[in-house]
Amino acid sequence: MHPLLILLVGMATILVGIVGLRLSAFLALITAAIVVSLLAPGEAAVKIGRVAEGFGRTAGTVGVVIALAAITGKAMMDSGAADRIVRAFLGLLGIERGATALCATGYVLSIPVFFDTVFYLLVPLARSMHGRTNRNYLKYLLAIAAGAAATHTLVPPTPGPLAIAGTLGVDLGTMVLVGIVVALPAAWVGLLFAGWVDRRMPVVPPAATAAVGASAATQPLPGLIPSLLPIVLPVLLISSHTVVASMTARPGAHFAVWWALAPYTTIIGNPNLALLVSAGVALWVYARQRRVSRADLAELVDSSLMGAGFIILIFVGKAAGVGSGLVFLFLGFGVASLIKIAQGSSTVAMITAAAMLAAMLPANRGGLPFHTVYVATAIASGSLVGTWMNDSGFWLFSKMGGVTELDTLKSWTPVLAVVGVTAMVTTIVLALLVPLR
Repeated sequence: MHPLLILLVGMATILVGIVGLRLSAFLALITAAIVVSLLAPGEAAVKIGRVAEGFGRTAGTVGVVIALAAITGKAMMDSGAADRIVRAFLGLLGIERGATALCATGYVLSIPVFFDTVFYLLVPLARSMHGRTNRNYLKYLLAIAAGAAATHTLVPPTPGPLAIAGTLGVDLGTMVLVGIVVALPAAWVGLLFAGWVDRRMPVVPPAATAAVGASAATQPLPGLIPSLLPIVLPVLLISSHTVVASMTARPGAHFAVWWALAPYTTIIGNPNLALLVSAGVALWVYARQRRVSRADLAELVDSSLMGAGFIILIFVGKAAGVGSGLVFLFLGFGVASLIKIAQGSSTVAMITAAAMLAAMLPANRGGLPFHTVYVATAIASGSLVGTWMNDSGFWLFSKMGGVTELDTLKSWTPVLAVVGVTAMVTTIVLALLVPLR
């Protein structure tokens, strides 16, 4: 069977399973993986087995990182570290630039913390700022969404970009660095567009929602440096290995310092170790700040891992068997957008699109005129386009923000589309100007 036809059958299986039959993402993805594997070339005896092997490889690659990231995020929330970062941005930029502060905070916090948690944390601040300025409430909400969505979909260790990197074989450090670069202009343009939307449809928070999630921290907060360490440390550790590996791989690289550092950065730059250090620091800050017992620490870890388990399962959307240039970027962007519109989850859209593109890309990634990381960021960009009522984020924005469904469609949906399109444009520009080959 033609590879493109197999690709379409796989997509149809996922969409029918999730949208038509209301199956969980895991069941729909594993079914599609089996169907694609059966249709793909190969001996019949190994067609089912290679799906299980693919599941094991993928879970082994990303499972530990997801679990540790979940622990880090939970510990940062419970220790007050996340709240401390929020206040630092507000203190730096001031209330008159409150929207910029909220966007920047969302941008930073969504690297280790899930989008819904970040939004829940910051919405009370949007209400508070509106109470002080009596304007720009919708801009504040959309600024949070733009900043948080950009890094949530483009920068590991959040599940979507982590899955893309694993599926496409992109070095995690490269994915982090390029993701941060691509997410920055996307969040900034999203912030500008948020101001434009706010001027055309001003929204006032309903009195009934004014108290939702507005419980201010009554306990002392940790210092800024300890609060930032769980975010900064893994980025620095993972990136150190990427930089050193890149320098030693250059033709004619004679600097002894890079070769001397390579054995050490290989160890400290391993994503599993880097995230373990991050989780350890976050738990230390939590234990020191809240004076909790070992039993409380164990309970926090257990609750974090329960939430991470389901995410690890849906990473199985990868099957073997289907097999120039910018077309792959547009294809990744388009497939991710289509799946996002159909079933609502950006993470599932990214995982599914990455699996499909991985099967279509040249076996030798050097056959591309640019680094595979740009295919990854194109897929991530597409997963932001087309969010509507089947997306849990849509309802989180509407109900937590006190915004009507119609106003959410007119604000949340286009702002995230602008963030996604801007990220895609940035991806294309970087692929042409900085191919990283």
